[in-house]
Amino acid sequence: MADRLPFGEGASLNIPPLFCGLNYQFWKVRMKIFVESLNKGIWDAIENGPFVPKFEKDGSSIEKPWSQWTNSESKKAKFDCIAKNIITSALNLDEFFRVSQCKSTKEMWDTLEVTHEGTNEVKRVRKDTLIQEYEIFRMLKGETIAEVQKDSKDSRTSSIIS
Repeated sequence: MADRLPFGEGASLNIPPLFCGLNYQFWKVRMKIFVESLNKGIWDAIENGPFVPKFEKDGSSIEKPWSQWTNSESKKAKFDCIAKNIITSALNLDEFFRVSQCKSTKEMWDTLEVTHEGTNEVKRVRKDTLIQEYEIFRMLKGETIAEVQKDSKDSRTSSIIS
């Protein structure tokens, strides 16, 4: 049964879901759920970038030296490090090397997203193409519904379905 699952292992409360380059959307949802179950602050670091403590000086925002961080600021800043550990632990070797030079978990997440889903423009064009293919799809003369269903598993509609 495990051979038919779109991921390499079962769900775990302690181990992030493994991503091996396939079924990115599935992994992305599972990963978000996994990370949020640990701490919403960790997910915030992935989604919005690392927390960097700052202070105001002469009307401009300046990054605080590490030695001046409060305990609360240190805890928030640590979320990015925790998130890096979680993400890199969830990737196979190829995916790990794709993001290993990223400075933040947001950059890692965005790199994986663009690599496996494309940019917003690519997603829009793909969606428009699929809608157009769906709209012009017709049963062939003399074709039964059963034949269309069988054909959809083979080739004619597989690009629209998947």
